[in-house]
Amino acid sequence: MPRAEGTFDIDSWDERPYDEREGAKLSRVHVTKTFQGGLQGTSTTDLITAIAQVESSAGYVGFERFTGTVDGREGTFVLQHNAERTAGEQWLTWRILPDSGTGALRGIRGEGQITIEDGKHFYHLDYELG
Repeated sequence: MPRAEGTFDIDSWDERPYDEREGAKLSRVHVTKTFQGGLQGTSTTDLITAIAQVESSAGYVGFERFTGTVDGREGTFVLQHNAERTAGEQWLTWRILPDSGTGALRGIRGEGQITIEDGKHFYHLDYELG
């Protein structure tokens, strides 16, 4: 299975809390990104986040529409996110929404991960084109 790897920059982060009661703050966040590496392009992402007030645990779910190229093939697709951070440990997975690919990325499927090291965002995406 091919793997696209690289980095991305967060260009904007627009957080709008909608529930700040005791225990955890819940927010809607709109994010724009620019990708370098195996993915070349931009994306818009909408997340629902939860940040615990006492232990600094956090999690989010969301959807991201990527527009650009995957190893030179141009089109769009949607990624589904699921992430959590607690006690210094974190994980984030993303999966391509089936049947969401367009253009030369029609039929793409796959999954991967995002890691953060020294404030820099790295990704890998294992994918297949059907």
